[in-house]
Amino acid sequence: MILHSLQKEIENYRKTLTQMPPVALSLFVVTVVAMNLLANKELFHSEWIALDCGVVLSWIPFLIMDCICKVYGGKAATRVSIFAIAINLLMFGIFKLVALAPGMWGEYYETNMVEVNTALNNTIGGSTWIVLGSALAMALGSIVNSATNMSMGRMMHKDNYSAFAIRSFTSTTFGQITDNLTFAMVVSLPLFGWTLKQVLFCSLTSALIELLLEILFSRFGYKITKHWKK
Repeated sequence: MILHSLQKEIENYRKTLTQMPPVALSLFVVTVVAMNLLANKELFHSEWIALDCGVVLSWIPFLIMDCICKVYGGKAATRVSIFAIAINLLMFGIFKLVALAPGMWGEYYETNMVEVNTALNNTIGGSTWIVLGSALAMALGSIVNSATNMSMGRMMHKDNYSAFAIRSFTSTTFGQITDNLTFAMVVSLPLFGWTLKQVLFCSLTSALIELLLEILFSRFGYKITKHWKK
């Protein structure tokens, strides 16, 4: 029974990845990997708010998921997200091995400082707990986003931009808040010493910024769904 269910899910994954537009799938995966690297750099920090550079890309997977929900359904969006998370974990393993490998980064020869090479190894290699926390946060955020998007879609009686926008903006809000809160509670609170106040405000602020970026490009996303339907 379990083996049959596993084989069925593998077949569903194969079908989903086969029918998914390759540009969208590639952009999704690349963005997930890149935003985890960019998250190593701080964008803004204060007593109330802390943002990393990953926020400039983190809205893209959610917009793509909303497009996938619109055309292929919520399960397809979740499968694509889990696939991207798996690729990110694979890349993390490769980066970790590269960081442990002997040799110097190119930047070392510009500065002749071993500390620079060590810093690059630590950045590329990353922290296992942070990467796993990020994977958990995105998985939960993706499930919430897809479920909310499909629930809102069933309430829409028109197939136009307004309907797409309402379901996308609502699902992104709940999905991003889930993602940010999970990461902050699992990683930032125990490892970085954040307070609950910082956890709450940073999660909400990041979600708001990501939502505003998605709103800015939402018409482009809607045009993509129209093209996919054709």
